[in-house]
Amino acid sequence: MRIFVPNPLHSYTRGRAEVEGAGASLGELLADLDRRYPGFRFRIIDEQNQIRPHIRFFVGGEMARSIAHLINPGEDVQIVCALSGG
Repeated sequence: MRIFVPNPLHSYTRGRAEVEGAGASLGELLADLDRRYPGFRFRIIDEQNQIRPHIRFFVGGEMARSIAHLINPGEDVQIVCALSGG
């Protein structure tokens, strides 16, 4: 499946905005991505296995609220980082 990676995380995907991954759930997909791109998962999932507050996942256009979210074959995953500033 295709995973769209936001610009702040490109340094973990060797500069790529789009990568390939596999998994039946968001958690499995993140484990696969972390094998391919070490350190990637920690940037978006905290020590309690929760999605970090500034990260949003969209699976097939639907927002995923946990890493248990299932991914159907052929669905794309988009990772979005919130911006902050003042």
